[in-house]
Amino acid sequence: MSDRTHRLTFPDLLSARAAEEPHQQALVVEGVGAVTFRQWHDRSTSVARELISRGVQAGDRIGLLFGERDWVDYAVATCAVHMAGAVAVPVSDRLAPAEVEHVLTDCAVTAVVHGQAAAAPCGAWQAAVAELDTGDATPLAYLCGPDDLAQILYTSGTTGRPKGVGATHANLTFGCLIRPKHRKLSHSRHFLHAFPIGSNAGQTMLVNALDAKPAALTLPRFTPGRFARLIESYRTGTVFLVPAMAIELLNADVQARHDLSCVTLLGSTAATLPPAVATGLAKAFPRATIVNYYTSTEAAPAQTVMVVDPDRPGSVGRPAAGSGLAILDAEGRRLAAGQSGEVWMRSAGGSRAYFGSAQDGVFRDGWVRMGDIGYLAPDGYLYLVDRESDVVKSGAFKISTLQVEAALFEHPEVAEAAVVGVPHPVLGTAVAAAVVRRGAVSADDLRVFLMDRLAKHELPTRVLFLDALPRNHNGKVIKRELRDLISPASL
Repeated sequence: MSDRTHRLTFPDLLSARAAEEPHQQALVVEGVGAVTFRQWHDRSTSVARELISRGVQAGDRIGLLFGERDWVDYAVATCAVHMAGAVAVPVSDRLAPAEVEHVLTDCAVTAVVHGQAAAAPCGAWQAAVAELDTGDATPLAYLCGPDDLAQILYTSGTTGRPKGVGATHANLTFGCLIRPKHRKLSHSRHFLHAFPIGSNAGQTMLVNALDAKPAALTLPRFTPGRFARLIESYRTGTVFLVPAMAIELLNADVQARHDLSCVTLLGSTAATLPPAVATGLAKAFPRATIVNYYTSTEAAPAQTVMVVDPDRPGSVGRPAAGSGLAILDAEGRRLAAGQSGEVWMRSAGGSRAYFGSAQDGVFRDGWVRMGDIGYLAPDGYLYLVDRESDVVKSGAFKISTLQVEAALFEHPEVAEAAVVGVPHPVLGTAVAAAVVRRGAVSADDLRVFLMDRLAKHELPTRVLFLDALPRNHNGKVIKRELRDLISPASL
């Protein structure tokens, strides 16, 4: 068993850690509590036994409704569901009641296990982890295997209705090892993140808690000051965040008040990291290697990895081990280096699939359509042009919103920026920008600044200043809301 890889289940990983390091902290929620691997294993076993006694059967979908204060109970509940052979459906309590109801009814959950969250809006039976934890940790024969469905994770819904993405245990544990001497992130005693439950990044952190050497450290709610204080007080060697958090950290100038020199690895995921933000992170974290990870809920664990390089400011890297990458045209033909087309990825860990619905052209023969337009450089580095749905078709031109956003972030008075296409009476669609300011800067000031950085047709015809950009619970900008906000009446 010590040499097995890629064919593991969540309970396999937890059992191995509980046997090898029973008293090692596995997960710490600052100000709330912590759990060791033995406690995690025993509590999950107890909850699994109670789920089975209440009629939960293999393949049943179980909703897991939790907030970030509940990471310990959430980890216990996830492994308990898997031990019982059921399928975990993670749901953040940050979602609106209607969104929670959609997730739980769409996949027809049998039950809902929750933390401190209020009752879920559905007809299934519900119970808190504390109610299910009877204390009976008698060893249980696990009812799941590597090829069994382990999880249904719903997409963020930034471009449409959230869809449930199913993943097997083998997919989730791809690359994990039951070999103590080869555990990842071994340079750290803790790795820190603030990802919400119910996100793909959050699920990756749960796998890391089971598979990596350091303990997982998180906090009930992200603020730049609290995040920086945790780095300093725990001397955290590894930090994971999304670009929205990075922007908040830089805007708060946390490096002026906290010693961040302990960080040697800083990973950014879930969205493109603007080059100006990457440069700011390198200055704020002087000893850290800044790494950008590109993937999606549908494609994981396939990903590209990019160690931020000033010579390649726009690249999201090359495929990680076990990941395939291709640029295809609309007919599915591979394109040569430098030609822009649809980005497709493939994982050796097995493909995911939408649960209970049509595949919508996203999944094909083990490959996953990322929904992005990009191109490969001759050296194999991937460059994204834009989301397919975000490309602005203005007159005879196709404009990358990512390129315009990157240029806006270079202005010293721009704290945040997002770009969308809006209706135009002559061009059909024109570029518009929403900006959060640090200081006094006008729309005309920004256009003058951008003239040296963008072509004339790429310049925003409208600029709307906001106190904050509309974001979902994963930190992604909701561009459809921006299109409604940026209208002639609002300017």
